[in-house]
Amino acid sequence: MDQAKINVATAAVELVKEGMLVGLGSGSTASYAIEALGMKVRQGLNVRAVAASVTSETLARRNGINIIELSEDDVIDLAIDGADEVDTTGNLIKGGGGSLLREKILAYCSKRFHVMVDESKVVDRLGRFPLPVEIVPFSSTLTLKMLRDVPCEPVVRQRDGRPFITDNGNLIADCKFDLIEDPSSLDVKLKMIPGVVETGLFWASFVTSIFVGYRNGSVKEISVSE
Repeated sequence: MDQAKINVATAAVELVKEGMLVGLGSGSTASYAIEALGMKVRQGLNVRAVAASVTSETLARRNGINIIELSEDDVIDLAIDGADEVDTTGNLIKGGGGSLLREKILAYCSKRFHVMVDESKVVDRLGRFPLPVEIVPFSSTLTLKMLRDVPCEPVVRQRDGRPFITDNGNLIADCKFDLIEDPSSLDVKLKMIPGVVETGLFWASFVTSIFVGYRNGSVKEISVSE
């Protein structure tokens, strides 16, 4: 589905206008968006950007995009990012790339948040994709026990035979739920557990629109909230 990802990334980047401050997400679709934005920058578009991960920041700089650090006076005009799963009302699961905390900060601080997915990521209800939950390393076994009591099946993410470490120095617990009936309530419940930093649940109220790319090459923008 890479061509579908390229198509939605290209469409979403068309929303970026001269002088904007742009939030750049992470993951494969966001990478295509960064490359598309870099092409527009090389053609003369003047924008600033903030990135949700070290990997995205590196890619953006390589593509000539002016990356800044946010100050309290900065307002992100729009953020563009991918998702691992999207339900029919616009709720999301994100964090497959491990950058869910920074992605949520950028989404929350943006005037508009646009999501890019291929059609395989659209589901009736969330839960098919394991929910990433960022947890602190300290007493992580106790945090995992409390996550099991929710209930769910948490597994600490691994990379190259070792625990995956986020850009914030934390662990990711990928939590398997049968179905997620109420994303906002579950998000609050999980964040009440000591040791949980953030979850990969993004409520529909965060989302302005979703760009969906289809196998036939078409792209549809679905408005969620304004």
